Amino acid sequence: MNKIEVFKEVDEEIEELTVMEDVLHHALKVENLDNINFNVIIVDNNYIHELNKNYRDIDRETDVITFALEDDDTLVVGDDVRVLGDIYISIDKAKSQAEEYGHSLKREICFLAVHGFYHLLGYDHMTKEEEKVMFAKQEEVLSSYGITR
Repeated sequence: MNKIEVFKEVDEEIEELTVMEDVLHHALKVENLDNINFNVIIVDNNYIHELNKNYRDIDRETDVITFALEDDDTLVVGDDVRVLGDIYISIDKAKSQAEEYGHSLKREICFLAVHGFYHLLGYDHMTKEEEKVMFAKQEEVLSSYGITR
């Protein structure tokens, strides 16, 4: 059984989080994964700026940061449960990017969460080929769930 914990470190209601969690469960099904645990933490720009500065040496806010627990070895805890790590999403950045790209906050939060999910699984976009693979997977999950631009 999969377990996704969503934590909100901001003091506002974000109705899109329910759909985001559903989309992440859909992503697990698309990838045929079971016994997976990971967290999604919703933060503000100040919080994610500090994470970016302290862990990546980049002194600015960003939209999503992941902390994967699986690098080369799979972290398995009791009952063969894989613990993937944490996805931090800036709600401030998600709102501004949704406006900038002309789509809904729901679409942006779901995109960022799925993007972070694939980072936790070890996908990256440092090269054009990696980007092509990762972004195709993201788009497959979002479109098959019904989240479009």
